[in-house]
Amino acid sequence: TRGGKTAERAVGKLIEHILERYHETHRREFPQAIELARTVERVHAGDPDCPRGLADHLAVMADDLEGHQLKEENILFPTMLAGSCGVLRFPISRMMAEHDDVYEQLDRLAALTRDFTPPRDACKTWRALSQACRKLDRDLREHMRLENDVLFPHFL
Repeated sequence: TRGGKTAERAVGKLIEHILERYHETHRREFPQAIELARTVERVHAGDPDCPRGLADHLAVMADDLEGHQLKEENILFPTMLAGSCGVLRFPISRMMAEHDDVYEQLDRLAALTRDFTPPRDACKTWRALSQACRKLDRDLREHMRLENDVLFPHFL
């Protein structure tokens, strides 16, 4: 049907947007944020405001996210594009559960960075780190909103 083809095209465009705007961006930006965090933690180790453990937290987030994105890229999205709706209920519920875990990780990220606010006298690197973490938070929240509220409902 004509409406079905239009919906399929819309889903295809949405998946393409998610892959390009979010998956590739996360893969590029997480390593940069981790490097900034390692530098800040090393240089400012004696500062009581130092975001101790932030680099490790970002590394865990990046690792978890990579596994999640690979499942979407290799299994979920191709199945969606093939129009196999019936088999998607469990994989989608699994992805949504993983999204819930990311929300918890983002809460911890906000706590470690004091809501993405560097100290008043912070160096350029610390300021860049705060901005990078704020952007990761914003991008991940929008990425998950698009999947949970726009993409997944097409298949449930």
